[in-house]
Order: sequence, then structure tokens, then C-alpha cells
Amino acid sequence: MKVLCVAEKNSIAKAVSQILGGGRSTSRDSGYMYVKNYDFMFSGFPFARNGANCEVTMTSVAGHLTGIDFSHDSHGWGKCAIQELFDAPLNEIMNNNQKKIASNIKREARNADYLMIWTDCDREGEYIGWEIWQEAKRGNRLIQNDQVYRAVFSHLERQHILNAARNPSRLDMKSVHAVGTRIEIDLRAGVTFTRLLTETLRNKLRNQATMTKDGAKHRGGNKNDSQVVSYGTCQFPTLGFVVDRFERIRNFVPEEFWYIQLVVENKDNGGTTTFQWDRGHLFDRLSVLTFYETCIETAGNVAQVVDLKSKPTTKYRPLPLTTVELQKNCARYLRLNAKQSLDAAEKLYQKGFISYPRTETDTFPHAMDLKSLVEKQAQLDQLAAGGRTAWASYAASLLQPENTSNNNKFKFPRSGSHDDKAHPPIHPIVSLGPEANVSPVERRVYEYVARHFLACCSEDAKGQSTTLVLDWAAERFSASGLVVLERNFLDVYPWARWETTKQLPRLEMNALVDIAKAEMKAGTTAPPKPMTESELILLMDTNGIGTDATIAEHIDKIQVRNYVRSEKVGKETYLQPTTLGVSLVHGFEAIGLEDSFAKPFQRREMEQDLKKICEGHASKTDVVKDIVEKYRKYWHKTNACKNTLLQVYDRVKASM
Repeated sequence: MKVLCVAEKNSIAKAVSQILGGGRSTSRDSGYMYVKNYDFMFSGFPFARNGANCEVTMTSVAGHLTGIDFSHDSHGWGKCAIQELFDAPLNEIMNNNQKKIASNIKREARNADYLMIWTDCDREGEYIGWEIWQEAKRGNRLIQNDQVYRAVFSHLERQHILNAARNPSRLDMKSVHAVGTRIEIDLRAGVTFTRLLTETLRNKLRNQATMTKDGAKHRGGNKNDSQVVSYGTCQFPTLGFVVDRFERIRNFVPEEFWYIQLVVENKDNGGTTTFQWDRGHLFDRLSVLTFYETCIETAGNVAQVVDLKSKPTTKYRPLPLTTVELQKNCARYLRLNAKQSLDAAEKLYQKGFISYPRTETDTFPHAMDLKSLVEKQAQLDQLAAGGRTAWASYAASLLQPENTSNNNKFKFPRSGSHDDKAHPPIHPIVSLGPEANVSPVERRVYEYVARHFLACCSEDAKGQSTTLVLDWAAERFSASGLVVLERNFLDVYPWARWETTKQLPRLEMNALVDIAKAEMKAGTTAPPKPMTESELILLMDTNGIGTDATIAEHIDKIQVRNYVRSEKVGKETYLQPTTLGVSLVHGFEAIGLEDSFAKPFQRREMEQDLKKICEGHASKTDVVKDIVEKYRKYWHKTNACKNTLLQVYDRVKASM
């Protein structure tokens, strides 16, 4: 019996063939230089009679095997009325590399009895698996539904892969239809509006240099890119978030406010403690002055302790790691943009160091053996200043026997509220030694994943918080202090800040306290800061723009298209919209479409429709028809208001 296995990438095919073949696979050329065919014997497939030994060929694709597009001859740029594209037939297309890969699959399928799909276990992976099946059928018409299986796996640990081969599932055709729906809508909406916007704005942009203010080229700053004004159903809401923050800053009007502050000497340590007014601050100077003068006249420089609370407090360890949290935290803590962090995580996964990095799940299954993964981190023998890395020693401490003095023992991670039923949270699989063939960025991302995982498997940090409240002529002032008693997960997770504060004065209830200084102070409200990538990722995730796997692509795209540029200020990198980006958002606002392109609602509704397809509550035909009709209506209104886009562009350019 012969089985053809096809993975999504060659690195996965190579790793799986080594495991299933017991290290005895042989490789041969496929006709495409970046894909190999791996031959080996394996017994354990459930469809093999009596567990018979099977001849296996494991190969791969390189992402999507096909695409869809309009006919270039009849519907290419300038060859038809743009609105015809809403109904124009779609053709399956392949580039030269895809054709070579497809030929290899057809050739290998000719003598195969079964096909097993080993693509990534997400919606996109289901669709790629379906593309592979279609090509295999062209090589062997006998490979029908009953002969097609799907391996379910989330990382490349040996036993996990063996279990995936022995317990395959079937392709999820509902997910296939959902992806097909998204691809068609994105194509029809994207191409029609891109052509309309480009033809409308091209003359305005033709002579505009794609340079930042300091004369340096931004990402994507070349002639061709500068003359294509692209529209994307996720691209525009992403841009909208950045422009909204920009406008809030630009339109911000500072306001002066006033407040009262008390300072009390701490006789225990010779320092001072500042007490903040419970009213916060007021925008009426006369009101604050009245409070201030009344307090001085009534109570002088004496206040009374009216509340004293001391209670245990907890700093919770992080939840298990999702894709969105990985991208957000790598942007915030490691200064890596979303694309850099996800690309690095993808490579670490392909090399077998971490689990599948595209997941919404923040809950580990209780049957999962997490202690063995902690043990692998404890065995890490990577040299650093002073010997083993801090997290290797920390991992070893989690595994100490119960009777040791260390209170920070292994504890099963907290459970979040998300479970995509496909992959566990991101976690390390094997330790990453100094000899590992990884880039510096990959090593940094791995360290973050490892430390996050160990923090999840630790005890929460524990402390004692104290709040002291003073009454000064019926006005209340408070000060708080914290003593950290057990750092626990904080020792391995340096990005969570929780430190012991200044000691509060030791005072009794109802005690009278001498005020060292009582001041009425003024301040001014500050505008919000420009958008960071970490904030943008959070906004996109909260509003359902893109998926955990595509958020990075959308952020990258709006920079490539010169709608947004990144600016480094000190250690922080901010996202600022360009003239073109601002004018597109304001232009569509001025046109007044029923659903704003720059708001998240339209794309969020589309994602909900795709989810309904996955659940079997909607069909591809109905969803495509409804959404394309909506875009057709919006296109005609935009086309009738093209001059509005031009006028807004001129107005924005003059104001920036």
C-alpha cells in the first residue's frame, strides 16, 4: 500500500518524515528546488489492513498551491469597465513555481492508494489541503473522499507526530468554503476599489516623492507602489485606527487643572510620603482654592488618620500565550514589529523548537504533560554570564521536591476564556542550545516564549498592600504602599513590574499627623501618544479585524502602501499616517457610505459570516452574494463622488 503525505512547507515534511521513518527516510528531487520528496516505510496508519507496513512519500507545497484572478485578456487593467468585475468569472491561476509543485503532486499521486494532508491546522491550512487534494485527483482520479485523510498536529515532538499519523481526521469542508468565500470577496472588493482609487488619485500622486520628512525611503517606497492606491477589507479599518489616534492628538485642546497634595514626614526612615487628594483634580481653580483655604483655616497643619487597611494582594501570572499576545508583547517588550515576531515564531515552529504559533487558545488541556516541558527547559545547557541561563535554573527550581524551602513549585497554568479547539497555547517544545541554527531575532522570540511558559507554570506573586487615608478638614487624602513577599513568577518574567514601594509611616487609627507641606498645584491635560504597534494589534484583535495569523500582514501592508509610516522616538516606535492615509479615511467619511470603510464594523460582520459558514449556518453562495452586492452599491456611490476624494486630498495635504 502506498500513501502520499503532503505538508504545507518543506521543513515540516522533512521533520515529519524523519519521525515517521524512524530516521531512515531518503530524499529525492521534486522538480522544484525548495521542495523535496522523502520516501520511507511506516506502519500505524488506521486505514492500513492489520497495521501493515506502508510505502510513504512525504512531500510539500510552499503555501497556497493556487490563486484566483480575473482573465487578464478580457478583464485586465483598462480592458473593461471596472464595475464588470463584481460579476466577472474567476479563473484558477498558478505561477511557475506552483506549477512545478502541482506537477510533483500529480506525479506522486499516480500510484498512491491514500492521501494524507499535513498542512497547518487552521482555516487556511484546510483550504491548502483542499487545493492539494484537487491536484492529487488530477493525477489519480481514484483518490476520492474516502481515500483522503488529514493529520491533526500542533508541534513536531515525536510522540505527538506519531499520534497524529495514527489518529487522522478528515478535511473540514466548511472551513474550506469559508476561506474560499473570504478570498473571492477580498478579490472582488479589493480589485474594484483599488482600480477606482488608483485611477482617481494617480495624477495627484504621480509626482509625489515617496520619502519621509528626513528624506529616507519608507518601506515600500518605490515608483510602482506609490502609484497603486490599494483597498483591502482589513487594510482600511487598520488604517482607520491609526488616523483616529492622529486626529485625536491633532485636535486635542489642553486644559489646565488644579489639585491639592499633602506631604507627611516618615519618622521611621527619615523620608516623606505624598498623599493624593481623593477628588483627583478639578478644572475650576476657584473651587480648588476654596477647598484649600478652608482646610488651612479649619485644621491648620494637622490631619487625622481615618482609615488604615493592610491586606494580602496578588500579582497574577500571565495566561497561556496566544498569537495576538505574542505579537503585542514582542512589539512592546522586544521592539519587534508584528511581522518580525510572527515570522520568527513560524521559523522556530518549523525547526521544532516551539508549538504552532497561530492560535487563539489561552487554555492548556489538563491531560497535557507540561512538567516534561519544564524539565526540558531545566536541562538547557546554554552558557551565559555566570553559567546556565536564568530561566534554566528557574525551571529546575519549579521541579524541586515538595519538602524543600522553595514555595514556588510547578503549578498548572491558569485557564483563559478562549479555545479554538485546534491548537494549544504557544509553548516551547525542546530547549534551544547555543549551537542551534537560529537567527538573533528567533533566539529572542524563543526566550520570550520559554519565559512566558515558565511564568504560566509558576505561583502567582504575593505581597501585602497598605492604604492610609487622612482627613484634613473633611477632605480625604490617600497613600498606598506595597511590600512584595514572594516574587515567584516575577523571577523569570522580567516584563511584569511589581516592586516594593516606599514604606508608609507607621500610624495608628485616629492618630493626629503633622503635615510637613500642603500645596495647591496646577497641571495640564496631555494629548494621547501616537499609536504603537502593540496598541494597534490589541485594537485589531478586540474589533475582529483580521485573524491572529493575518494581523501582522495588514499592519505591514498599510506601511508598504505608504498610508502609514513608522517613526522612532527614543526607544519607542510610533505609527503615523501619511497625507495619503489621512485623505483616504477623510475622503470616504465625506462621501458618507452607509458602512464606513475606516471603521471595523463591516469587516467584523464579514468575519461573523465566515464563522457561520464554518458552523454550517450559512452558505458560501449566499454570503458572497450579499457582501458583493453591498460593495457594488458602495462602489457606484464612490465613483459618483470621485471629486470629493480629490478635494479632500488637497485639503489634507495643505493642512499637514
